Amino acid sequence: MQAELSYTSVQAKEDAAAVEVTRQEWLFVIVTALVVLIVTMLPYLYAYWSAPPDRQFMGVIYNVPDHMQYFSWFREFGESNLSANKLTPEPNEPIFFNLLWWGMARIGGVLGIGYAGMYQILRWTATILFLLLVYRMVSWFFADRLQRTTAFLLILFGAGFGWVLILMKYTITNGELLWPLDVYVAEPNTFLSILGSPHFVAAALYMFVFDLVLRGQAKNQLRYAVYAGLFALFMGWQHAYDLLIVYGVLGAYGLLVWIRDRKLPMYLLWSGLIIGVISVWPALYSVWLTTHDPLWEQVLAQFANAGVYSPPLYRLPVLLGLPFLLALFTALRQNPFKLRGVSNNDLFVRGWFWISFVLIYLPVDYQIHMLNGWQVPIAILATQGIFAYVVPVLAHRSALGKTLVRRLAITTVAIIIAFSAFTNIYLFGWRFYDLNRHDYPYYLYQDEIAALRWLEANAASEVVVLSSLAIGQYIPAETGAHAFLAHWAQTVDYYGKEAAVARFFDVATPEQKRRQIVADFGVDYVFWGPMEQAIGNYILSDDANFQVMFTQGNVAIFAPAETP
Repeated sequence: MQAELSYTSVQAKEDAAAVEVTRQEWLFVIVTALVVLIVTMLPYLYAYWSAPPDRQFMGVIYNVPDHMQYFSWFREFGESNLSANKLTPEPNEPIFFNLLWWGMARIGGVLGIGYAGMYQILRWTATILFLLLVYRMVSWFFADRLQRTTAFLLILFGAGFGWVLILMKYTITNGELLWPLDVYVAEPNTFLSILGSPHFVAAALYMFVFDLVLRGQAKNQLRYAVYAGLFALFMGWQHAYDLLIVYGVLGAYGLLVWIRDRKLPMYLLWSGLIIGVISVWPALYSVWLTTHDPLWEQVLAQFANAGVYSPPLYRLPVLLGLPFLLALFTALRQNPFKLRGVSNNDLFVRGWFWISFVLIYLPVDYQIHMLNGWQVPIAILATQGIFAYVVPVLAHRSALGKTLVRRLAITTVAIIIAFSAFTNIYLFGWRFYDLNRHDYPYYLYQDEIAALRWLEANAASEVVVLSSLAIGQYIPAETGAHAFLAHWAQTVDYYGKEAAVARFFDVATPEQKRRQIVADFGVDYVFWGPMEQAIGNYILSDDANFQVMFTQGNVAIFAPAETP
């Protein structure tokens, strides 16, 4: 029986020539990527086509505040190499740079495409590149095509046990969703990132650094380290915090090789130094930006406002699901303390898996971003476990022959992948339900769009526009003006500004207090529409301190009246 099952064993490879990925496999990857992209395009098409005549879909179906932050950068980079922070009313110099949105803005300018269109181009381009890279990487770890396909599909469709929380919501928790972030966090969920957060897919391309290092190590050629350093530099200018993952994983791998061989791994040591020297500059720039500029220092300090952190250890299975449990079982079954005789490939995957437990709990407010890409080593280990332990046990109990074992393996893989995708099926369906509300934050009224167009045409780039948060988050990207209240981190003293907006539109607020808010923050315009009217029922048109500059339907823009 063991001889019949030998094909299922994970085959460690130290040479890229050991496996040749066929043209049919690359075609499978591309077709799969296109199918997923077409399917995930459906909510966007539905949102556009189903919009009522008086409303407009704004192009985003998930996490509007952060996307409008990126789209503000997109607008600024279309005219300058550096961006000011337009999501806060305080005057500030353009000193911020992000390569991803700079490049998107420049390409969009050449093509004449706005942020919504370029967002889709990013979604399609990042997805195809990431899935090609993922298959290239899993082919380095698996000699068997079925195992490569299994790991690839687990990376693409795997998710957590959020669907259980959804069932509990409608049965035993009285409509309350326990631990909602364990359902909606996108970083370790490839499908959800493709659906609504493609910048995470683009960011996960950092793992090409690992691919280059492993191939360079197999060939003992340091030029691969130079390539890896240049690519890490390129990625660092887009997401500097991903360099922590790069350095952490490579450091863990080097340490495990050192312990196994009982001597310094000189290739990895030199590779690490080369990669670090070449790529560290975006990280240094980020440190300088957030320590020497008072405004950006406050922005970084407000990351805690989101209240979004990596879930505690006991809830990781809820977030990461069956693939994580299989990976953890496999990693423990392989005895993490026994390194002698373990291949470089297996050491690398183990190092990546275990060091991630440290990275996702770093004492920083953006620790949750360290989850991005962890699904790859999880899927690789899970696949090893399926073929090394699960399938052999099932085959042994069933006393199957070699041909039937292969069928059993395919069936087992299909069931595990389908089971792992339940939460993503829910998340996909929920987008249609959520978009069918045709409401904020995904839609704005046509009158509000017209008011934004007026601001774009008439407001200088330094003016400050006071509004509700629902409108304010759109003002920088749509008009180029400063928003008074726009983003939980980028708006300095976010909660103070939120309270100020509530006071301003509150009918009970004394006139002097309202004028003081305008004077303290240099407010040039006040946006007054349905959301602002709902805050406090204050009729701004009755206030002699403000004059109407634009009006259409139920929306108006006011400016402080000149003092006689």
